[in-house]
Amino acid sequence: MITQTQPFENAPETALDWHRGGDGAALATVVETWGSAPRRAGSQLVVSGDGRIAGSVSGGCVEGAVVLEAQEALGDGKHRLLEFGVSDEDAFSAGLACGGTIQILIEPVGGALPLALLEDLVAARAARQPRAYEVNLTSGARRLVGEGYPERMRIDRSGLEEDGETFVAVHNPPLRMIVVGAVHIAQALVPMARIAGYDPLLVDPRAAFAHGDRFPGETIVEDWPDDALKNLGVDARTALVLLTHDPKLDDPALEAALGAECFYIGALGSKKTHASRVARLTDSGFTEAQISRIHGPIGLDIGAAGPAEIAVSILAEVTAVLRGTSQ
Repeated sequence: MITQTQPFENAPETALDWHRGGDGAALATVVETWGSAPRRAGSQLVVSGDGRIAGSVSGGCVEGAVVLEAQEALGDGKHRLLEFGVSDEDAFSAGLACGGTIQILIEPVGGALPLALLEDLVAARAARQPRAYEVNLTSGARRLVGEGYPERMRIDRSGLEEDGETFVAVHNPPLRMIVVGAVHIAQALVPMARIAGYDPLLVDPRAAFAHGDRFPGETIVEDWPDDALKNLGVDARTALVLLTHDPKLDDPALEAALGAECFYIGALGSKKTHASRVARLTDSGFTEAQISRIHGPIGLDIGAAGPAEIAVSILAEVTAVLRGTSQ
């Protein structure tokens, strides 16, 4: 019975849980797309032995056929490489202007997809360790790569290599945005960041600002920024946004972040404020190279006026840095 068609990010974990639960599981992954395909390469659908599904590979256009093929794969343990053409009529019903073609790899857990490999992948994801899952579509050889495919990992782009037979699925840790300062700009930025795929966290020791009524449903850490960053952990998938405009809060956060691997550091303030900030950090022993990582004044220069537009400029700059297009 088909119970879900929307895409989600926990396909490896779900497949492992269903397999361990005794129902069996197969992973279906979009390998390549042509035209206006409903899902991008790397999108996944999990199919259990009793017909449950989670995730999506086509927005509903071909899921039924994929489920049948996946259950057959669970029977013989072999992988399958399928190709589907999505008609204009089906594409329109899925919200697309026109059709396309998708290629889908089906891998039964414990068969073509070794259980130990899936367990290693799930463990790496839990530890926020980036991994590339590589499979040769001709030979069936599979492996996890920790240091390979830097460009794919940087832009979160799964897909086929130029040889036409090596598929690489990118498994990056979820993006996080730590916002220091629960101010008006943060009220606009946090929901924007969530829509853009970030897991936002707010840090502010000031009770008047860090109030749940101002940020419904969001995680707020009422701690000093340097302590909060130490406890939260900062890695290469973390963006740090400083909005307090207060050196007592911003400077400790900057000092903690400059020794970490976060891919973006931005601080609110005028050019004069930023020059003073640079001078203080220099006096504290930070190098020019370290300090140059700070984007200040924060945000792209789009002539922003008001908190919402400033939030747009910040998110745009964070995106540009993440995707390697920042000047």
